[in-house]
Amino acid sequence: MQATDSELVLLVLLAGAVALIVLAYRTRVPYPILLVIGGLGLGLAPGLPNVALAPELVLLIFLPPLLYSAAFFSSLRDLRANVGPISLLSVGLVLVTTVTVAVVAHELVGLPWPAAFVLGAIVSPTDPVAATTIARRLGAPRRVVTIVEGESLINDGTALVAYRFAVAAAVTGSFSAWQAGLEFVLSVGGGAAVGLAVGWTVAQLRRRLEDPLTEITISLATAYFAYLPAELLGTSGVIAAVSAGVYLGWRSPELISPGTRLQAFAVWEVVTFVLNGALFILIGLQLPVVLDGLAGQRLGGLLLDAALVSAAVILTRFAWVYPATWLPRRLSARRRMRDPMPPLSHVFLVAWTGMRGGVALAAALALPLETASGAAFPARDTIVFLAFAVILVTLLLEGLTLPAIIRRLGLSGAEAEDWRESEARLRAAEAALERIDELAPEDWVRDDTAERMRGLYEYRRKRFQARFDEGDGHVEYEERSADYQRLRRELLEAERASIVDLRQKGVIDEETMRRVERDLDLEDTRLEA
Repeated sequence: MQATDSELVLLVLLAGAVALIVLAYRTRVPYPILLVIGGLGLGLAPGLPNVALAPELVLLIFLPPLLYSAAFFSSLRDLRANVGPISLLSVGLVLVTTVTVAVVAHELVGLPWPAAFVLGAIVSPTDPVAATTIARRLGAPRRVVTIVEGESLINDGTALVAYRFAVAAAVTGSFSAWQAGLEFVLSVGGGAAVGLAVGWTVAQLRRRLEDPLTEITISLATAYFAYLPAELLGTSGVIAAVSAGVYLGWRSPELISPGTRLQAFAVWEVVTFVLNGALFILIGLQLPVVLDGLAGQRLGGLLLDAALVSAAVILTRFAWVYPATWLPRRLSARRRMRDPMPPLSHVFLVAWTGMRGGVALAAALALPLETASGAAFPARDTIVFLAFAVILVTLLLEGLTLPAIIRRLGLSGAEAEDWRESEARLRAAEAALERIDELAPEDWVRDDTAERMRGLYEYRRKRFQARFDEGDGHVEYEERSADYQRLRRELLEAERASIVDLRQKGVIDEETMRRVERDLDLEDTRLEA
């Protein structure tokens, strides 16, 4: 391919990616759903290059930051409170799905057993982005969101350990269930130990730093600090990255300054989005190669195989979720007292949020090309095709119908979350008022300053308290607050125009303008509260 052709292809890919991003923003459809459609379009578009990426690099490049970021932004308290259902889904369901898909792939699709188990391990972990994005936006029950998110966080580790054993069996041609079980326990336990050790070490380092650039760089590297040593020791790098992320996420309020937090969280959002987008683009660019490898097979047969495997994934989840919810409570009276049976609508919602995504893509792309004997990896092209088909079906079928299902089940209620946030802001304002009273006698606290701050927090306290009181008082406070925010933004815009004018006239340089502009932007953002 000539240089001009490569530049044209790159331009098309970038334009397509931007178009998908804008479309996701306009339609409010979670971006993984649009990315999988875009990846399919790339695979079918003529004239695109065949991109070769070393399989062993795929998991190494993409997985550590994706898993670490998901773990970092999770809630340790919620995970611990729901450890039972999360464990049943993230360990039990993963293993059951792996076996069920393997049986279907072997008996109905015709894959050899090693390849069938590899496929089962690839499609067994769920992806949290699409499901939790929709559920949170519609105000789905908090516990459902927590369970789905916690499941996707932990089941990556279970699935990828199973994936490693399945690939090793396919490559070497040998497998020992007893040895695999022992290695599984040691791999998970060792990975958790490495991750916690790395998390503790990084926490000790970061508590002594106050430079945003340095801290963000360390934050981005932490995923690899946990993943790589664990893999070198023969334990689970996935579990290590997740353990380090959960530990540091819980400790982050005491480790990260406000300014660094604003920058770091924004960086992680972009990194996560870019890595997910790159995965879907890579699978799209490799689809022509995969389809060429399947050229001798009938299209109707391939579509039937994809439907069978996708049905196995979806139905296995339903067949597991309902008994796993009911049986533990049936067997334990203490469990029934402590945690009564949830509404069936909640159970159905958990069963329907089994979308597959980035982790399954990464695992499919990471399949080796050859076995230990030098032969081609068994049914590699078929595995990649079927994995992409499962991701496509689950994202489109479950992802696109999820909003309607949440509304139909009567589970869209954002008010409860709004009340929790209002209560948190109310308690924060009350704490600030108490602290003002404590500090007022200090010599360095001026009376007029204390009164001004007291008036600010007193108004804030009344505003959020009014949301809990009956009557229309809260409406008045919200209207006054909206008027204040509008006025404040008009003044901030005047300040921005002033510093831009100073920059244009050469009175201040670009760096000075950016510093002042950042402070104004932070004030503008603060007006949202």
